[in-house]
Amino acid sequence: MRGMDVHTEAEDPGPGGYAAARLRLLQEEARSGPPRRAALAELTDDWLAGLFTSGAEAEGLRGVSLIAVGGYGRGELSPRSDLDLLLLHDAEDGKAVAALADRLWYPVWDLGLDLDHSVRTPAEARRTATEDLKAQLGLLDARHLAGDRGLTAGLRTAVLADWRNQAPKRLPELRELCAERAERQGELQYLLEPDLKEARGGLRDATALRAVAASWLADAPREGLADARRRLLDVRDALHLATGRATDRLALQEQDQVAGALGLLDADTLLRQVYEAARVISYASDVTWREVGRVLRSRAVRPRLRAMLSGGKPTAERTPLAEGVVEHDGEAVLARTARPERDPVLPLRAAAAAAQAGIPLSLHAVRRMATALRPLPTPWPAEAREQLVTLLGSGRPTVDVWEALEAEGLVTRLLPDWERVRCRPQRNAVHLWTVDRHLIETAVRASEMTRRVGRPDLLLVAALLHDIGKGWPGDHSAAGETIARDVAARIGFDHDDAAVLAALVRHHLLLVETATRRDLDDPATVRSVADAVGSQSTLELLHALTEADALATGPAAWSTWRAGLVNELVTRVAAALAGQTPGEAEPAAPSAEQERLAVEAFRTGGPVLTLRAQSEPPADAGETGGQPEPLGVQLVIAVPDQPGVLPAVSGVLALHRLTVGTAELGSLTLPSDVDDGGSVLLLNWRVAAEYGSLPQAARLRADLVRALEGTLDIAARLAERDAAYPRRRGLLAPPPRVTVASAASRHATVIEVRAQDAPGLLFRIGAALEKSGVRVRSMHVSTLGANAVDAFYVTDDAGEPLPEQEAASVAKTLEDALRA
Repeated sequence: MRGMDVHTEAEDPGPGGYAAARLRLLQEEARSGPPRRAALAELTDDWLAGLFTSGAEAEGLRGVSLIAVGGYGRGELSPRSDLDLLLLHDAEDGKAVAALADRLWYPVWDLGLDLDHSVRTPAEARRTATEDLKAQLGLLDARHLAGDRGLTAGLRTAVLADWRNQAPKRLPELRELCAERAERQGELQYLLEPDLKEARGGLRDATALRAVAASWLADAPREGLADARRRLLDVRDALHLATGRATDRLALQEQDQVAGALGLLDADTLLRQVYEAARVISYASDVTWREVGRVLRSRAVRPRLRAMLSGGKPTAERTPLAEGVVEHDGEAVLARTARPERDPVLPLRAAAAAAQAGIPLSLHAVRRMATALRPLPTPWPAEAREQLVTLLGSGRPTVDVWEALEAEGLVTRLLPDWERVRCRPQRNAVHLWTVDRHLIETAVRASEMTRRVGRPDLLLVAALLHDIGKGWPGDHSAAGETIARDVAARIGFDHDDAAVLAALVRHHLLLVETATRRDLDDPATVRSVADAVGSQSTLELLHALTEADALATGPAAWSTWRAGLVNELVTRVAAALAGQTPGEAEPAAPSAEQERLAVEAFRTGGPVLTLRAQSEPPADAGETGGQPEPLGVQLVIAVPDQPGVLPAVSGVLALHRLTVGTAELGSLTLPSDVDDGGSVLLLNWRVAAEYGSLPQAARLRADLVRALEGTLDIAARLAERDAAYPRRRGLLAPPPRVTVASAASRHATVIEVRAQDAPGLLFRIGAALEKSGVRVRSMHVSTLGANAVDAFYVTDDAGEPLPEQEAASVAKTLEDALRA
């Protein structure tokens, strides 16, 4: 309701009455936000209607109307907003219309208000809208102020009909306009001095979403959108009053005053609210424009024609990505059999699958999972931890998938400590991002460095957590150390791994600060870093984390000079730690079951295998510090020692769509009293079905027999399947890296492989090693997220380590084969 004093003064058609009423309204502390904007629009409506009525009567005009368009048409008048007005007419007396326009425009200018005005016939207005997208968008919000209502209604109807008819052409233009503006203005949710209107996620984007909805082709997610828009408008109102200017840029020097006007604690709280609102609008825009693209594609080309164009075969509508997750129409959606209420790992599995495929996670899937989510047990099952690592290691697609989880509150439900860093601004010009986005950007950068470290899972999780302490008072590294240790235990890392993660977070600034501020020639400098790091493996991780952190901060945080200093420091610290490298461990004794299988394999002359489900982690695993048992099944295979075992076994597993979590190969020499003795290879695998159920052990054995006999062409079968069902890979993974670990063993040459995990990877490795003429004495294979970290102990035919030059040649050949 308007105050009576305001209404009375507004009835004065002169500018003085309106100006006094306007000033009184803007000075009212009790009225702000939407009520004040509505009251200011109504006050202005009454004033302009009075000017119009007196002017039209004086000029004797009929068939004329005054229309508010754009923001004023929506009733969103901020204190210094301009007035968007259209004088619409079908009168033949052009002089009279011009005179009426003068009676309207000059009083507005006399008050110093900004005015965007036009005088047009309905035909001219429609033609202008067709030629000028911005004019058309403004007319979509046309609102009658005074004069001939029929004239206004006719134009509104025609403009909406034109917009809907032209939507297939206009919406791509609008999307391009939004993208160009975002490129110029940046993203509102990360800027220290954001433009509330023009930046991506600002008021212009909110208006564009209204236009899309008006086209009837698609609609934006409505949850939270109106509130986000209101918050940005409230901030703009306070900014206008604080500066006395029509500005949309929230400058640093104005932020404290604006925060105070809105009753907020400080400027950081203000920015956090702005960022949260912008994030809602940005995500809604992403979802809406994807839907627009999908609708337009479906209209442009019929499904059958699309199939013909793609090679004559009908494209699969739903392609499996992971258990409970399929790809449908360019998005990761839940399979029809998915039961999120019974599968607490599903959100992480779906997110990892989407990121690995480089496709968005559908809004419907995220909302369904958010509604039905069951809390994960503490500690997390191994699959949940692995899926988180896979998501973090997926490169650039991780960002969009993570934002989709955040939009529905899934991230903070999985990782409650995330709430303190969410949308938290960083008052440092070096930083490009908020704290939470910086952590994800660091994980993206770290994903490019996973071939440099032995534990890529620890690197990726450390990247996610290294600044987690910035949500707490005091030294963020010290606070983060405690949080990281707690989070690591909660998500299922054992005591030793949790200690490494805590150390990485505590010392994530150690290398760059020491390298740039201390004398590297001073032995005390090197010794202090060595004492803090403690081991070569931790130093390796810290080195990669340091670089990923700096690259994710911004261009000013990393340079060739800094990189050189850090590399020099790492080299010296590694030399100081060299004496702490543990010796070669003795191989574990075979179990009774393994001995039984080995004897049976030797007597039958063929492979023998057993599949055994692994037990769930003990309830007190987190308390005792023991690492939970990985999920999946244990596959133990015994086969008489012969060439080609590794490629045969790994190829058969790939054919049956079994993913390998860990694998070990060793040999067992039977005592002479068992059929005169003999050598049997033992392979111990942890496997899981990529999707669906596990194959029967009998089928695995039958295929393994054929593979060893040479009657099953595994390479051809895998190639055939890949051609029929090509895998979609959205990320550009770092290239495989194969190295020789010098002095790692006295009895064999150790070849280390670090590569992106993929179906058939172990088969390709085994085939390449077999082709090189070396024998695999033992192996240790592990899959950490989407990264394979494998070590193969190889010898020559005489059982001796390879000469240095031959070892390098084998490694080079293997690397070339994996990169082909």
